[in-house]
Amino acid sequence: MPRTRQVLVLAVEHCQSLDVFGPVEVFDHASREIPGAYQVQVVSPAQDGTITLSSGVRLASAPLPDPPPRHDTLVIAGGEGAVAAVDDDRIVDWVARASRRARRTASVCTGAFVLAAAGLLDDRRATTHWAFCDKLAHSYAGVNVDPDPVFIHDGEVWTSAGITAGIDLSLALVEDDLGPTIALAVARALVVFLKRPGGQSQFSRALSAQQAARPALRELQAWIAAHLEEDLSVARLADHAVMSERSFARAFHREVGQTPAAYVETLRIERARDLLEDGAPSLDAVAQSTGFASAEVLRRAFQRRLGVAPAEYRDRFRLTS
Repeated sequence: MPRTRQVLVLAVEHCQSLDVFGPVEVFDHASREIPGAYQVQVVSPAQDGTITLSSGVRLASAPLPDPPPRHDTLVIAGGEGAVAAVDDDRIVDWVARASRRARRTASVCTGAFVLAAAGLLDDRRATTHWAFCDKLAHSYAGVNVDPDPVFIHDGEVWTSAGITAGIDLSLALVEDDLGPTIALAVARALVVFLKRPGGQSQFSRALSAQQAARPALRELQAWIAAHLEEDLSVARLADHAVMSERSFARAFHREVGQTPAAYVETLRIERARDLLEDGAPSLDAVAQSTGFASAEVLRRAFQRRLGVAPAEYRDRFRLTS
């Protein structure tokens, strides 16, 4: 019979629902793979244990156990409520005490603010939602804020980027406990991407592009992302958008902020990064899957965009993993 790891997830008023349920689902599915692996309890500072999440959903949880019990993992959910919670001495004090009775402590998204207020991030590397990294660094000078990673593991403290990154973080915790085979099985059950390494940028280059104003071009953007391995010349894209090449190129650049060719290459590079981070052994296969004419064309685009060769990029992530 495996050892059962007790997990406490702290949910405060107006916290982000996915910051709570993402980790809960990961640990629950791990327990389906290995019965009894985890026992998860969601706790809150509300007297009756009922809080309202930022989405407006009401959540019934257990009240804060005081004194905090000995447990394996403490997870602090983020959201707007977590940022406000730093002014609640009761919550901050409880987190400080609970972390001392946990093997490891983790935060999702802006839950890092609560950890920082409790002094748990002093002289540590940490991350949070990209939109709040500057605020975290400004508010807590002792924290070495890194806005790039999806999650960071520094000693017994783990922090993650925003919202869905809590799933990446929790998968990493499961892998740390039960190994990569179980973590992969959980990822497949949840239909999420394979575990991303902690060094992967949390801010998608695709998301940095503007969404076009006209519906036809917005639909085309989604179509491009799903057909990166195909011919995506301006002529093909203009035909798909039912526009002349000249009108299409002008409209796309005006509304998206990039030329069609630059936009396509950006998405192809990002897809190639995903494949390389998952350890793809063949650059030829990566090039074919992402629509580059050859491994050499991929190499030149990668070097120009990221300043590193694709093979070196893949090897770096192997070392990180």
